Amino acid sequence: MGMFNKTDKFVVTFCDGPTCIQNGSKELEKALREETTRVGIADKVRINLSGCLGMCGKCPIMIINPGYVIYGNVKKEDITEIVQKHILKREPVARLEINDDHLFNRFFRIFGDVDFFGKQMRIALRNCGISDPESIDDYLALRGYEALAKVLTNMTPEEVVEEVKLSGLRGRGGAGFPTGVKWGFTSKAKGLEKYVICNADEGDPGAFMDRSAIEGDPHTILEGMAIGGYAIGASNGIVYIRAEYPLAIKRLKKAIEDARKEGFLGAGILGSNFSFDIEIRLGAGAFVCGEETALIHSIEGLRGMPRPRPPFPAVSGLFGMPTLINNVETWANIPVVILDGAKWFRTIGTEGSKGTKVFALAGKVVNTGLVEVPMGTTIREIVFEIGGGIPQNKKFKAVQTGGPSGGCLSEKYLDTEIDYESLAKAGSIMGSGGMIVIDEDTCMVNISKFFLEFTQCESCGKCTPCREGTRRMLEILERITEGKGEAGDIEKLERLGNMIKKSSLCGLGQSAPNPVSSTIKNFREEYEEHINEKKCRAGECSRMVSFLITDACVGCTACVKVCPVGAINGKVKEKHVINTGKCVKCGKCIEVCKFKAVLNPKNVVVHDK
Repeated sequence: MGMFNKTDKFVVTFCDGPTCIQNGSKELEKALREETTRVGIADKVRINLSGCLGMCGKCPIMIINPGYVIYGNVKKEDITEIVQKHILKREPVARLEINDDHLFNRFFRIFGDVDFFGKQMRIALRNCGISDPESIDDYLALRGYEALAKVLTNMTPEEVVEEVKLSGLRGRGGAGFPTGVKWGFTSKAKGLEKYVICNADEGDPGAFMDRSAIEGDPHTILEGMAIGGYAIGASNGIVYIRAEYPLAIKRLKKAIEDARKEGFLGAGILGSNFSFDIEIRLGAGAFVCGEETALIHSIEGLRGMPRPRPPFPAVSGLFGMPTLINNVETWANIPVVILDGAKWFRTIGTEGSKGTKVFALAGKVVNTGLVEVPMGTTIREIVFEIGGGIPQNKKFKAVQTGGPSGGCLSEKYLDTEIDYESLAKAGSIMGSGGMIVIDEDTCMVNISKFFLEFTQCESCGKCTPCREGTRRMLEILERITEGKGEAGDIEKLERLGNMIKKSSLCGLGQSAPNPVSSTIKNFREEYEEHINEKKCRAGECSRMVSFLITDACVGCTACVKVCPVGAINGKVKEKHVINTGKCVKCGKCIEVCKFKAVLNPKNVVVHDK
């Protein structure tokens, strides 16, 4: 490649998502400014910021154009080399590169690492990672607000509703209710006022889809909501978002201010007679407020608790008025449906589930992060091709989909297609899009207890089946993982789960038993081992693990010194012995033994000390 000359211009984009910020992207940005100033080319390098690219396992990330070279896991000390080699000599730093190909589509972009992006199709996340989320000019350059202009100039509200119906778009918040049908109900409802709400109260452990979408492309959400307001005849919109998402809130506030200044929100939008504005309401972080009626109560200043339906919010919602509620990802799809057309959108996905779905891929997988795939993509493709498989050559054991109320699917379900019906048939749910990969070193009884602890804690307490039923299930699981399980416990868990599912008031309670019921279905042998053999094959349930000192012991006494209860006996330079009656199974002896002479049945460090 040639050397740098005075006419060269480079654009360096830093991911400004929370994971990259946490891993030092701001320090990288500062270092790049200092280095380009030092070598006298600061005026030739433009620095941009972008939202999350999705490759969270390789943060911090920076992209250099021309050439669209993506660097990952960049450190401050790498900046000098990047400037000297890539910018001045046009020689990319190969050891930092994570892309080997890229593709561009006229509307959305599939770019970067072929393994990670090759099977993705970015629609809801189409602008994340390629535009500055705090720049309305960047959004306008990517066809921003064109869909809003189209509906205001060329479509009636009824035509907008029909277009959304024709698209086959289903709500991405978890239930999968047809979006256009919901819009139709709300548009026909009578009321002195109507409201549009964006549900951004994302609280699933391990899920960060909606938060990242707002942080990376807030204007898309605002545009979708404005289109929804026009379609149903509403003039007020509310984004309900939990207060612990400060970066998303900051960018939403700026986006709303900029949209008002440019005439995309407020009175007489784009010279029409349609007026619509949006405000932000902060939630306190209650998981149950992800349920739409509990969310409405919270906005009204009441305790976030669900109510029986009907009437549905489309008829009687916020302050008793017709209310349209969709989640972040649903709103992000609306401009695409309007601009590219419902017929095009219907070509993506499966017969019953159209379009794409965003997943937060987490857990025991090489490539953690955000992925967006067409409906119908298999779990195997997501975990092993996009996700890169299981680290350290461990064996895949299960995948948990749908958040804490989802199900754990075993290896036999790897070829299940991702859509609402297929996941339900397999014994799980789509949910809002959490996907946690589990490897062979995980105890399925313990992990079902973990998820049930969360849902039991987050129960609002309004209905007895959820409040008391989940408590009883948790008590049984605690006994089982402590080695106190009894014959009939599995059947009790199944009966309680069925009762809670059938009689709880809201979706949280109805789905709370899913982790337990799905692990009993797919990993029943582990429950039986815990109960009958008092054995945890993964070694995670510490009270069921017996420690053993092998012949590899040299009598160094290191384990004796750290044992908190004096359970290890032996003379110097002689093999030691563990008194299992006194041992509290803290795992300290395993940690300090340099000779790997202290074992539990799996030779793994105990996790829940």
